[in-house]
Amino acid sequence: MPHRNAPLTETGRLRLARCVVEDGWPLRRAAERFQVSPTTAQRWADRYRQSGEAGMADRTSRPRHCPRRTPSRTERRIIKVRVLRRWGPARIAHLLHLVPSTVHRVLTRYNLARLTQLDRATGRVIRRYERDRPGELVHVDIKKLGNIPNGGGHKVLGRAAGRRNRTMAGYSYLHTAVDDHSRLAYSEIHTDEKKETATNFWKRAHLFFTQAGITVERVLTDNGSCYRSHDWRAALAAAGIAHKRTRPYRPQTNGKVERFNRTLLDEWAYARPYRSESERQAAFPTWLHTYNHHRGHTALGGQPPASRVPNLTGQYT
Repeated sequence: MPHRNAPLTETGRLRLARCVVEDGWPLRRAAERFQVSPTTAQRWADRYRQSGEAGMADRTSRPRHCPRRTPSRTERRIIKVRVLRRWGPARIAHLLHLVPSTVHRVLTRYNLARLTQLDRATGRVIRRYERDRPGELVHVDIKKLGNIPNGGGHKVLGRAAGRRNRTMAGYSYLHTAVDDHSRLAYSEIHTDEKKETATNFWKRAHLFFTQAGITVERVLTDNGSCYRSHDWRAALAAAGIAHKRTRPYRPQTNGKVERFNRTLLDEWAYARPYRSESERQAAFPTWLHTYNHHRGHTALGGQPPASRVPNLTGQYT
């Protein structure tokens, strides 16, 4: 297909060639008439003599021979290592004594899936999904996070002073519920992950989603003891909500909330050097509001989760 500034289309090339070959026009006259160089006019006239009207079509610019292309045997070795070990281009290149860019080109040439799209345990492509409406599925999980000692850790005081100030600060547990369709998140920070704490958290999360106009139909959790308790099952059953658990050792099934956990670590928990755990926890509500109402989400076309929940209050505050 000719580019937008090309002076000749296939029809124009054919007219030029016929003027030269059949009507006997001089090359310079034909070139001036069709506003091209005499060399170009000569090329299309020669093509017309050789192939006729079919010769006016574009031809591929790909070379007929690639003497420096990676040998087929090497390509097979690259693919074998990728399939069996699921390594990236850099590690494969080091093993086979190649250049990483060469390995990357081979993997791209054979359309091998990126490692981020694979289940590392089985090598199968991860099947991604999104529910059709808010509330059809809500992902629930707990993230364990080490507390910051008073005065700050190594990011504030440096390595040596940070080690001296390192005391038994304990842990915090972030209980989170994320709607599959909208990615709307409700999260609280607690001191434990007991069944009573998890159950009471869910009751408040359920109220949050209900006030946003979302009817929760199913909840997906891992196989933690708090999610296998009678209290948890009773709370879901009382609201008419189905409970589904992930298969053991497959956290990617609960990937929406796992991705949220990674985001909060990058953008809140480790985003700046806090001087105490209370200072970090005080910044959490503001960050969570920004995530729900203002932070663009790539899976939502750059829009925040609130854009998929019309009844959510405080969207533009």
